[in-house]
This record gives sequence, C-alpha cells and structure tokens, in this order.
Amino acid sequence: MMSNVLIRAALLACVLLLAPREAATQWFKYPMPGVPRDPGGALDVKAPPPRTADGKPDFSGVWLGDNPLPCPPIMRDGNDCIEKIPLPVRAANIAFGLAGGLPYQPWAAELVTQRAATETRDDPHAKCLPSHVPRNYTLPHYQKIFQLPGVLLMLNEFNASYRQIFIDGRPLPVDPQPSWNGYSTARWDGEALVIETTGFRDDLWLDMRGNPLTSAARVTERLTRPEFGRLNVELTVDDPKAYTRSWTVRLTQTFAVDVELVEEICLEGLKPMR
Repeated sequence: MMSNVLIRAALLACVLLLAPREAATQWFKYPMPGVPRDPGGALDVKAPPPRTADGKPDFSGVWLGDNPLPCPPIMRDGNDCIEKIPLPVRAANIAFGLAGGLPYQPWAAELVTQRAATETRDDPHAKCLPSHVPRNYTLPHYQKIFQLPGVLLMLNEFNASYRQIFIDGRPLPVDPQPSWNGYSTARWDGEALVIETTGFRDDLWLDMRGNPLTSAARVTERLTRPEFGRLNVELTVDDPKAYTRSWTVRLTQTFAVDVELVEEICLEGLKPMR
C-alpha cells in the first residue's frame, strides 16, 4: 500500500498536470517543424538527435519528465487510472529506487520525518512557490530548452519561470545571492553537457517527500540526448550540510511533440491539497 504522503503527492501532481490544459488546448497538436516522423506521422523517437552548427548535440525542444508512478487505489476507475495520467515517481521521492536510500545527516533525517508527519503540507511547490533543480525535471510541467551560443535557456510553464545556464567559460560566483535556481555554468565532455550549480537558498525541497537541499549544495547535471525523443539527466547532489556523502540519480525526459508552453500561474485559483 502506498503511504498517505505519496497518495497526496500523486494527487497533487495530477491536479497540477491537468490544471493548465483545459483552457489552453489551442497550442496542442500544432505541427512542430523539423521533427522526424514515421510513415504514420508520429514522432520517430529513435531518430538521431539534432546537432548544432559546431557539431554538438542540440538539447532544444519541449520536454516532460518520464518516471511514472503506479496509480494509487483511490485514483482507480475500474482497472484504469483516472484520466490515465502517468504520475512522476521522482516528484514524490527523488531517491526512489536508490540503494540504501539517501545518506542523511541526523538533522536532515529528523526533518524529513517531521515533514512526513505533517503530510508535507509545507511543500513550497504546493504553495505555488518556484520550482528549481532537480524538481524542474520531475514535476509534471512542460519545460522548453533553447540551446544558443554561450547559453542554454530553460523555460518552465509553471509560474512562467526561467533558468539560464552559461556555456561561455565564466566561473561560478564566489559569494552568490542565494536563489531558487542557483547559478549555473556548463562545459562539454564529449557528447555530454556537464552543468555545475551552486548558490541555492537554504530552505529548498528536492521532492514532495521533503528531502532537503541547502545553501552548501553543489548540483551537477550531466545531460545527454542519445536519440531524438529522449533526454537523459544524470544528477549528482553534493550537499555536506544535509548529507554525509554525495549521491546520484538518473532521470529521463521525453520529447513532447506538437505542443507548446502555456502560461500556468499557480496562484490563479489553484488551491494546495490538504
């Protein structure tokens, strides 16, 4: 049986996924140019990934996290999930399937237990506060990547937010103003773009379970696009304030064909679930 926390997390994810769609169908099913298709017109997921003029993999496109969670009993309609919505397991628990679980510092383990006891009602995302790394990869919101010379831009439909990752050789700031997204620079390692991010706020949640991320954290993302329709994210968290050692999870993003971002302002009528 799934815990109450995960059931609530699954329901919240479903509500957030459905909320912007009904009022914004005009952007859906509009043909994307330059997309490889099979004879039936569907996306050819396994086609070679696109490349930039300098031969680097191009991560541009609209993406959605692809880590489904089995449908909890209270959302079943006969044998099918209501609306057949895949719910992202990593949104509920970033460490799902990680051998041994997360290596908490004692205070962090106690904090997660406290958050679970209150059914994670203080989750910043449920209060319509901004998303951040790695939640931008796990929550059910479309994310659009623009790969430009010197910078990678990530636009998220949730609260019409953005993230910029500089690939122009600049160093990370020494004493950054703490922020939700932190400050990101990147370098190429063969076919992978390696992103380093520091400068986070001290009160961030990695997931709906309440696993913490602090201002001491350094997050490393290793992005690869082995085929047109899939983006792999190997994500390493090194946060000595919250964890006794660094740890790594692997996330997958699926290319969203013939869709566009639609403004989703969380505070406009969407109420957190209690």
